[in-house]
Amino acid sequence: MTEEKRSYRKCLSSHGLIYLANKELEISVRNLSITGLLAELDTNKFISEVEEVFRALDSTAMIDLYLPEMRLAGEADIVRAEKIDGHIYLAIEFRNLSYDVNNLLYKRKAYRKVLAASGEIEFKGEKYVFLTKNVSIDGLMVSLKNNINIDVGTVTTFDFPELALEGEVKVIWIERGGDGSTLMGLQYIQMIREGIDGVPSFLPGR
Repeated sequence: MTEEKRSYRKCLSSHGLIYLANKELEISVRNLSITGLLAELDTNKFISEVEEVFRALDSTAMIDLYLPEMRLAGEADIVRAEKIDGHIYLAIEFRNLSYDVNNLLYKRKAYRKVLAASGEIEFKGEKYVFLTKNVSIDGLMVSLKNNINIDVGTVTTFDFPELALEGEVKVIWIERGGDGSTLMGLQYIQMIREGIDGVPSFLPGR
């Protein structure tokens, strides 16, 4: 790729977090463009070699990214990793980012990861298939094809194989679509397992 075709990159010193190997790891941003960034992975006890980066990525190069000073968060790809003078550098390409997330995180209390996968939820003794819109460490946003006649505050059971979660959830809000579908926000009440692998919080102390 010629220099003219490359996106302009601005050198800067900023900090952020990536979610890799089921851990929130600190990064130092070295330069930034409209398509991605070059980051130095800060010293940590989980990743110290490039080979460990690729093992952590496993079958996908996609990670979650949070840049608090720029108020950006979302999904990105690690397209290159190399070690120079004992430091690991990551070339990261943006995929799906949201702006002004600092304010959203304050309101929502946890980062929401975009994820479309199916699960089951039970209402009045009947099971319904849902499709997630996004997930967090606190709950789910799901869509059901059915128009479900329930009240906000209803507590019920759910099963979400994608993240190996099952237990009880509480209906926090409901929106009904003109096509007969139902969109709802669910808060975890009781789960069989603790913690959610694959979903970061990106909040201090979490």
